[in-house]
Amino acid sequence: QVQLVESGGGLVQAGGSLRLSCAASRSIFSINTMGWYRQAPGKQRELVGNITSGGSTNYADSVKGRFTISRSIAKDTVYLQMNSLKPEDTAVYYCNARTFAFEVYWGQGTQVTVSS
Repeated sequence: QVQLVESGGGLVQAGGSLRLSCAASRSIFSINTMGWYRQAPGKQRELVGNITSGGSTNYADSVKGRFTISRSIAKDTVYLQMNSLKPEDTAVYYCNARTFAFEVYWGQGTQVTVSS
């Protein structure tokens, strides 16, 4: 099993930055893919981006050039650096882990609110 704990959400003005953290309960190097999703009110959960165990990253078009996923293997933590935030980035952000055994785990979510 993998437990995921997110932190770092909050309220920020448009154009500002936030960094989210996702701490895993086991080595992230042993997890196939770790990702960030978000869900805005009345909308479906969508992929923001992910990072593979090999370090490759992938981003949704809507956040490319503004958001960056990184990791600390020593801390078993994945980060989502969000710059140039827009009101439409307002959502609950969830950390996700997909293991090599095809298991899927979710964090509890953290609210990000961007004011205009």
